[in-house]
Amino acid sequence: MKDRVIYVPLGGAGEIGMNAYVYGQGPKGRERLVVVDLGVTFPDMEGSPGVDLIYADLSWLYENRDRVEAIFITHGHEDHIGALGMTWSRIDAPIHCRRFTRDLALRKLKDRGGSGGDVRIVEPFEPVSAAGMEIRFMPVPHSIPEASALILDTAAGRIVHTGDLKLDRDPVIGEGYDPDDWKRIAEPGIQALVCDSTNVFSMHRGRSESSLSPAISSLVADAPGMVVATTFATNLARVKTLAEAGLSAGRSICLLGKTMRDMVGIGTGAGVLEGFPETLAPENAVKLRREKLMLIVTGSQGERRAASAQLSTGKFLGFSMKEGDTFLFSSSAIPGNEVDVARVVNAFSELGVEVVDESGGLYHVSGHANRPDLEEIQGLLDPRMVIPMHGEHRHLREHAKLARDCGRASIVATNGAVIDLSGETPVEVDRVTAGRDYLDGSKRIGARDGVVRDRLRLARNGLVVICLVIDADAEADEVWVETMGLADAGKGRAELGELIEEAVSGSIEGMGRGGRSDDRRVEKEAEKTARKVAWDEIGKKPEVMVLLSRMDAA
Repeated sequence: MKDRVIYVPLGGAGEIGMNAYVYGQGPKGRERLVVVDLGVTFPDMEGSPGVDLIYADLSWLYENRDRVEAIFITHGHEDHIGALGMTWSRIDAPIHCRRFTRDLALRKLKDRGGSGGDVRIVEPFEPVSAAGMEIRFMPVPHSIPEASALILDTAAGRIVHTGDLKLDRDPVIGEGYDPDDWKRIAEPGIQALVCDSTNVFSMHRGRSESSLSPAISSLVADAPGMVVATTFATNLARVKTLAEAGLSAGRSICLLGKTMRDMVGIGTGAGVLEGFPETLAPENAVKLRREKLMLIVTGSQGERRAASAQLSTGKFLGFSMKEGDTFLFSSSAIPGNEVDVARVVNAFSELGVEVVDESGGLYHVSGHANRPDLEEIQGLLDPRMVIPMHGEHRHLREHAKLARDCGRASIVATNGAVIDLSGETPVEVDRVTAGRDYLDGSKRIGARDGVVRDRLRLARNGLVVICLVIDADAEADEVWVETMGLADAGKGRAELGELIEEAVSGSIEGMGRGGRSDDRRVEKEAEKTARKVAWDEIGKKPEVMVLLSRMDAA
């Protein structure tokens, strides 16, 4: 049977976040597999109340774990590495990544009780053999150190998986963009370019990370009171720029938030962060005059427990903000986090704090390639086919259109699609299970388990709990009702619970002894009656839970 090369997105194709991709080579249905990235996305109260993290449903991968030969992590952002600790033990394959990413991967594994012996450091362009392919990391600029594309040499030809990237010749930290590197990897010919689609709608060329320093330095130097700035803790280039701006303005630097301190420490230890300004511990910094202090804090996405949110509502580690202080968001809100960020901004506004965000483009640049940059990459590589990934469906569709307009074959491959990359054009040949799993406390739950669905129903509809006691003669002896998430009183100002109790008692009594002898019929009657009363009185049809007890004859 002829070997084929397949690409299977399990997360990240049709959404921004939760990246998980699979490449395979071999006979149909027996391909040897490699996994690229195992990331998470973050919940919101509207769609996933109470959930801690969301990651790809890897059922198909677990079912074929004997075919998985390796895992490759392109970089250390949560949406690419965050699910590693929750999924690795069920895949049990060697993990390959670069040095800085290795340190983050070890933390993820140890957080879930795993060992560190399964993570292997791979240097740029060092070949790794897996699943019959030869795979290399190619450094690319992004908003985290040591991000990499993957070069996969397969039986069908060379595939380039970009990961997250931008075209930045001077990214402050790490390797810059060099078009000659891309020309060199294109020399054997590129069968497929699997490419980041995040900024396909941004029509201007991307800006360099190094372009931010003058504006940030000017802002910090001119600010009259204390300056507090937040950005992604993994964006060490930005953290360094912020710290240097504070230092040049004569301010002492203090890092607030465990993740911020940890990332600076990991970056320094891995050798990717050099010359970082000296920082003060919070207990020493809090003693300084406000105008001599700059805090760099966690919470760029409005996270409730992070330093930014804590400062916006009161004190944090002895620090508080007041009128005359400046707060800088040197970041953009990830889609879905806008409400949380706005909540923090408004809280600071009420304190009289001057809030500065990235809306003018002076204090933040994206870590993703814009449309002209994507066109440049396609021009340098001249791939036979382009497969968009890392984007919502509208991003994938627009990127595929861009590729076709440039004369290249393309396809919109969403999560679960099995794409054959072996021929002249990409072809969807199958679909596999793809969805979402949730980390709920310490427990994994599936999207189809009904837990989140039940929470949403309770949130929308409220709850009525009915306790029924049926005596030995099949008579309704007692009825108690409790309500949650519903108005206390109905139209006539009578207690809603009392109205339901009375109605349920009457309806159960009216069933007759035969009806009351059947538990299921009794429960159905009580549910129907409670919903009718609630609808008539308050215009809601609540969820109803019936607790039925029967008394035995003496």
